[in-house]
Amino acid sequence: MQNTMVRLSAEPTRTRLLITQGARDIGRAVLPTGSSAHPRAMATLLEGLSLLVGERLSVVLCVDERSTSSCGLGLLDGHDDGERSLFYEVGVAARISRRDLQREQRGLHLPGVDFRDLRELGWGCSR
Repeated sequence: MQNTMVRLSAEPTRTRLLITQGARDIGRAVLPTGSSAHPRAMATLLEGLSLLVGERLSVVLCVDERSTSSCGLGLLDGHDDGERSLFYEVGVAARISRRDLQREQRGLHLPGVDFRDLRELGWGCSR
């Protein structure tokens, strides 16, 4: 069984969705913003996807400084941590702009030490 990961980019005007199994993309979608959707819309979508692929999903909710509380898409608990259910587990990841990343790289430089591989790591759920 492959680990299916769903990455959600909650943006002010849209919600982008990327579904992967291992290194392979199996689905992409651009959905309306979550602010006008039913509170259970995203949870229901993820539950259906979980049933379709036959496994619990690892979900990453990507947010940045433009994200508002409505960008949680009903996937955050009362403490802004990711929801857990029988069908999926949600983690929250901060999206860093290229400008902020460059500023961060200039701020701390260790000669001969490369951290690029750590920046590319995905988030995984323990099952």
